[in-house]
Amino acid sequence: MFFLHNSQNKTSADKHNGGIRLVTCLSLVTATMVGTGVYTSLGFQLVDLHHGFSILLLWVLGGLISLCGALSYAELAGAIPRSGGEYTYLSEIYHPALGFMAAWVSVLAGFAAPIALSAMAFGIYLHTALPVIPEKLSSFLVAILISIGHLRSLRLSELMQNGMAVVKYLLLGLFLLIGFWSAMQHPASLKIFVPEVGSLHELLHPKAGVALIFVLYAYSGWNASTYLAGEVHNRQRTVGLSLILGTLIVTLLYLLLNAVFLTAAPASEMRGVVNVGSVAANHLLGSIGGRVMSGMIALGLLASLSAMIWAGPRVTQRVGEDYTLLASLARTNGAGIPLLAMLLQLLLVLLLIATGSFESVLIYAQVPLLLCLILGVAGIIVRRIQGNEPVTFRCPLYPLTPLLFIFCSLSALLYSAFSRPWIAVAGLGTLLLPLLIHLWIVSKNSSTP
Repeated sequence: MFFLHNSQNKTSADKHNGGIRLVTCLSLVTATMVGTGVYTSLGFQLVDLHHGFSILLLWVLGGLISLCGALSYAELAGAIPRSGGEYTYLSEIYHPALGFMAAWVSVLAGFAAPIALSAMAFGIYLHTALPVIPEKLSSFLVAILISIGHLRSLRLSELMQNGMAVVKYLLLGLFLLIGFWSAMQHPASLKIFVPEVGSLHELLHPKAGVALIFVLYAYSGWNASTYLAGEVHNRQRTVGLSLILGTLIVTLLYLLLNAVFLTAAPASEMRGVVNVGSVAANHLLGSIGGRVMSGMIALGLLASLSAMIWAGPRVTQRVGEDYTLLASLARTNGAGIPLLAMLLQLLLVLLLIATGSFESVLIYAQVPLLLCLILGVAGIIVRRIQGNEPVTFRCPLYPLTPLLFIFCSLSALLYSAFSRPWIAVAGLGTLLLPLLIHLWIVSKNSSTP
């Protein structure tokens, strides 16, 4: 058979230290979310939006959409407690072909592209702090070194992830304290958040859809722990809880951090700029202090890089477990780490860093990702219609919660397609190609004696 269910197999969690705990799952979710997006998105949003009130409202909307997705996935995680994220959910709820498509999207747009973006942002911020270090070189090296670190053992990955997350949030807390202190000294800067004529109107313009795409990119990762669900201790409860708590924590952090950015520096200086954190830090602390803070932000990005590099290969590993023609992708080293899957991910990341611009990689990746997430969230509606009741968690306000996620995500995609049609074309291509490959795998398997 070309598709094999492995639900009876012993998971890595059974073999290695009793599985990943809630603290690590929460660290994984929050570290994946709080990374490149929040430190880079504002500059691109300011190209199309001009009111601080509108921008913060968009971040609130992004948090609400992500929470709806997290609540929906919490129900799925309880019912289908295995690794793989959308690959597992779409395969079991719809058809293996859609699961294979989701795996392709996850490998390329869900992990390789965001890892490349985080590595690029790391290089930009580190170069701002230490101009002698080339951006590209540091981007390449950080992706390679963290990947090597995650090849050692599950325990080392846990320690590395939790340690980086602690550093990340200490630095983030320091940045917020400095920003709040500055706002208290200059209360007039808070006027930017007062609604003005046109504040809400600009949110109805198609260009706001592009801005929302950047916001949703910043929130992407709220589903991170589902990719390692099979390695989680008490996974039917822990995975869903980490999704919900992580999304709530990150929504609050994003509102506070963007408020600091908007009050610290003029919008004209941040518009179209990738490293908005450096611009804000220069105004808060002067040029030397700004360089120091840029270096600290670069260090904070390491946790996001680590989280995505760790989780991504588990999707590819599941594909290798389920398809005999791709079995080599499931091979693990002595520590139970999917070696070839990790190396494949690293190769894709390095290619994207070498060939892609930051903005083009970001916008391209979001389209197929959102479409797969929409199918995943719609999965709880399909399961309920089929008569499958929730096992350990029931999504509150069903069906409003998943429908709100689906409607808002589709609206953002449609708005973006009107503003930049090539986005839709590239996204459809990324979705169609794996479906064709799946047909080839099926035909190849059927022709094998």
